[in-house]
Amino acid sequence: MTSDTTRIASALTDAARAIDGQQSLEHTLDAIVHAAQQTVPGFEHVGISVTGKGNGHSGTIETRAGTGRLVWEVDELQYKLGEGPCYDAITHGGVTVMEDVETETRWPRYVEEVARLGLRAQMGLQLYTDDGALGGLNFYAVEPGIDPDAIQLAELFAAHAAIALGRSRHEHQLKESVASRQAIGTAVGIVMERYRLTEDRAFQFLVRASSTSNIRLRAIAQEIVDSTNQQVRQAGDHPPQG
Repeated sequence: MTSDTTRIASALTDAARAIDGQQSLEHTLDAIVHAAQQTVPGFEHVGISVTGKGNGHSGTIETRAGTGRLVWEVDELQYKLGEGPCYDAITHGGVTVMEDVETETRWPRYVEEVARLGLRAQMGLQLYTDDGALGGLNFYAVEPGIDPDAIQLAELFAAHAAIALGRSRHEHQLKESVASRQAIGTAVGIVMERYRLTEDRAFQFLVRASSTSNIRLRAIAQEIVDSTNQQVRQAGDHPPQG
């Protein structure tokens, strides 16, 4: 193995270890951007953007990890204008490269403003799984030009970042699902006791309340649980006089 190959393998191993460990998502993404910064040639900074609900066109995009202040400044400009290499990679897919801001013509508003920040070259890669786009892995350079080896190496780190984000999003969805079932089940029990209804009729009561109010069933159930908890606490503060 050459020294470069060994260094790359070591960086990828560290990134994989961060994903497989018990660290938070923020710790994992931070480990990935720093490993990519040290391994992918020609870039001073690396960042990871994450999409919110919806897709890149209709959902929100936020920066979740970065190796320096420049990452947040450049990303904020792209989100504000709705254009730029990393923004396009997230919203349209694939790899988007800007070789030199001084000769770039695709994003006229963006290049005019980002040049003032000292950026010269940039590369964005969409992070995706079978469930859709998750965000982007973004690279920033203060000198023009993109190293020929950079894209292939960046794609390896993008795969690691997509795994980490996909796992985190799946775990969040599972927790939300469990919490939703718990709130609805508790609310059904409260309605059964309060109105002397069967379980099926109590559940239908919640469904009708959700439908007529145009409020999600989970929110209706949580409101019933919260108000009952408050009533119990207030009763505890003022026990009956014997």
